[in-house]
Amino acid sequence: MKNQPLSAFLIIASFFALSAMNNHSHANTHNAALAPIVIGHRGASGYRPEHTLASYDLAIEMGADFVEPDLVLTKDGRMIARHEPMLGSTTDVADHPEFAARKTTRQVDGFPVMDWFASDFTLAEIKTLRAKERLPALHPGNTAYDGQFEIPALEEVIALTKSKAKVMNRTIGIYPEIKHSTFHETLSGKHVFEDKLVKTMHRTYGNNECAPVFIQSFEVGNLRYLSKKPALNWCSLSMPTT
Repeated sequence: MKNQPLSAFLIIASFFALSAMNNHSHANTHNAALAPIVIGHRGASGYRPEHTLASYDLAIEMGADFVEPDLVLTKDGRMIARHEPMLGSTTDVADHPEFAARKTTRQVDGFPVMDWFASDFTLAEIKTLRAKERLPALHPGNTAYDGQFEIPALEEVIALTKSKAKVMNRTIGIYPEIKHSTFHETLSGKHVFEDKLVKTMHRTYGNNECAPVFIQSFEVGNLRYLSKKPALNWCSLSMPTT
């Protein structure tokens, strides 16, 4: 990964990583506290539009141990990989006249935001949209891929990592970030988002605290709530730094 842009990967060294990467006991984890892991932050976002299967796939091919999908909820309660609840900057929704009336103003982090919100679309409707580069000035090469990729549901991201893990014969985990938990609470109820994510993790990886999964959030209340859930103790939860 020599000379790769910083936007492609977030490299961290952490005790927490070992409990997720290796199916060892916590005691064994302490003995290798400095081993690094490589996280494909939003996938290989310096090379493909972020939060697409193409971006996650490329990150894994380039050596990522984990891929990091940001998650938001749709109208029908499905978790999809988007940087934020708004769709305007990361999809071609503005080019769909059938959705013109869906543009609305909602409060996000205490500020009014006018946009198209994932929470007003079903997953089937989301699947008619296509991803585009969120930061074209920073990643101009990615604009060549605008309109090519679907918006993935969380289950698709997990299926990709499991499939690639078998092909590459190594552990590949996910590092999902719950985006705007408080915003989603106003729409669906307190901790509905978190409960959906936990159920999906249990169904997919089993009730196992050593599964290759981290859950992260910029908010504290939902992490405290999750810390009390089965197989989701403090070593699998984190607050992102960027």
